[in-house]
Amino acid sequence: MKQPTVLLTICAIILSALTVSVSSQVVSKDSIIILKQQKDSIVILKRLNDNKLKLAKLENSLEQKTLDTQAVSDEAQKSADDNKKTAENLSNDATDKKLARRASKSAREAKQDAKHARKKSNNLEDVKKEIESLKNKIAEDEFKLSKV
Repeated sequence: MKQPTVLLTICAIILSALTVSVSSQVVSKDSIIILKQQKDSIVILKRLNDNKLKLAKLENSLEQKTLDTQAVSDEAQKSADDNKKTAENLSNDATDKKLARRASKSAREAKQDAKHARKKSNNLEDVKKEIESLKNKIAEDEFKLSKV
């Protein structure tokens, strides 16, 4: 007689536990919408912070890149001037092999320095474009965040 009552009691406890767990899982649509909005705002905040961090790094490196570009440009100009002088010396004595080799070497160096200066300048322009792009993305994300 005690065994069926114990079994019946255990079944009642299990059934009530299942009922409580099922009823506690019911979530209203408003709660779901609020949770989605919170999730969206967290995603936007994360992207915003990442973009601000990238922007800070790029702006910190911009000054150094500008100085490097200027130095390389000055070096390229110096090489071009040296090439001009050696070419003028060669034009005065076109048969001198030593002067011809110097002029050729100077022209090669000027060409390489000009190429290096162009690459540095393009790199600097890319950084500036990326900074502008990040500023636009940050403004866009801040606008989205204000709407949420």
